[in-house]
Amino acid sequence: MFDDFVKNFPMDAHPVMRSAEFMLDTKISEMNELLARFGGASFKHGLYRIVRASEVADWNARVCLGFPEFAGRIACFGYDWQGTAFATDSWRLEQGEPGVVMFDPGAGEALQVPANIRTFHEVEMVDYPDAALAANAYTDWRNAGGAEPAYDQCVGYKTPLFLNGKDDLQNRELSDLEVYWHLMGQLITRVKELPHGTPVRIKLD
Repeated sequence: MFDDFVKNFPMDAHPVMRSAEFMLDTKISEMNELLARFGGASFKHGLYRIVRASEVADWNARVCLGFPEFAGRIACFGYDWQGTAFATDSWRLEQGEPGVVMFDPGAGEALQVPANIRTFHEVEMVDYPDAALAANAYTDWRNAGGAEPAYDQCVGYKTPLFLNGKDDLQNRELSDLEVYWHLMGQLITRVKELPHGTPVRIKLD
């Protein structure tokens, strides 16, 4: 399984994992295999990464801070260079398996992907890398001298799109992944119910 993914997404470096990492049982055989084979790995120079099995629960909590309606129903398995998280959703099936959801912290959106964990890696990412991972924007970022994000980093928005930030290179910066998600999660929940156009004041401690 994941043969087409491996052919099209070369691994940057194989992670060193403890044996305990392989003991997580997500009840989804494809996800168990994905985490066991690739947990902690990076692909195409930081374009996409697989979550370490030991960090799935942390990622679930991180995402649900901004999207609490998904609490108890998702299992995160990967994220891209922008910090966009990918998870399976037990409330929705695609070809008999839990469907994939894309959580974009910069846009404040949760988008359903018409795929399960296998077809997401074997079809969506292979055939539509820009739609799945914003691959073209990453190329622009790297060509402009932008750094490759590490495992605990992402290229986030200085001003998020849901607060009228611009989707351009000048509005992007290398960020700590955990800090970025924590900040965006708080902002998403606070502005979600506000009428469009309401002024928002941001105070960083």
